[in-house]
Amino acid sequence: MAACFQRNKGPLPVHWSKSALTNPNNPYFYPVMEPKTISSPQNPLVRKILLLKEKSKERRKTGLFVVEGLRELELAHKGGYEFEAILYNPEILGEPKLTAFSGIFQGDWIQVSPQVYEKLAHRGTTEGVIALARAKDHGLDSLRFSKKEPLILVAEAPEKPGNIGALLRTADAAALDAVLIANPRSDLYGPNIIRSSVGCVFTTQIGMGSTQEIIAFLQDRDIGIFCASLEASKKYVDCDLTGATAIVVGTESTGLSPQWIENSDQNLIIPMHGQIDSMNVSVSAAILIFEAKRQRGY
Repeated sequence: MAACFQRNKGPLPVHWSKSALTNPNNPYFYPVMEPKTISSPQNPLVRKILLLKEKSKERRKTGLFVVEGLRELELAHKGGYEFEAILYNPEILGEPKLTAFSGIFQGDWIQVSPQVYEKLAHRGTTEGVIALARAKDHGLDSLRFSKKEPLILVAEAPEKPGNIGALLRTADAAALDAVLIANPRSDLYGPNIIRSSVGCVFTTQIGMGSTQEIIAFLQDRDIGIFCASLEASKKYVDCDLTGATAIVVGTESTGLSPQWIENSDQNLIIPMHGQIDSMNVSVSAAILIFEAKRQRGY
């Protein structure tokens, strides 16, 4: 889409409009172009988006991923993500939203036919917009903490997209300072994680590394390591979680690796009163995180 301008008056919103002033002698004149359109499901960009949705290898190779839905796009925009292209179906999105959001989301806006959108969309309630976005660096060196006593969640080797999404939703709800994923097994930008996190993958600092790298990262910054474990544990309500704290959770099947237990400052246990001795990892993490928030006065 061509950049629009206004003589001696500063820039005008970048969108097309039937009521645009097109007289070159008018001081408010700016050029108007028809939007780019894609009507064929065989278009190369359509095929590229489908490949990015399906193949984590392609996402890693290109550094691109797919965001579907206005809510997710808004959260990604707030999280500082850049959009390469934004595909929309005007019949679903509507002119008012198109006008509003085309001035907010920077990128190449491309109109697609209903057939193309139906082929691209995973679900029918995404308001007619899909974006191609650029992934961020999630190395531990990229993390920044604004607080002296940050509250961090560490998840070792999470695999199920539903659990990862639930952990990220909890992290957003508690406004955690970071989520660290040790020995990641799933692609953070896979459609299932983005969907299950309802876009919260974009709202929290996320760092990735090996277990040993994350342990060293925490110890170098004097961040206390509190592991959810049955071994040598104290009740979680009896532990002081007001200092710089990393709450560490493992998988439901195997728990945490020995490295974490060996380097733990204190193991935490949630007392169980039923017949089983464990809960879903995202539920356990939420209980521990909000106890830390309670101790900090929310």
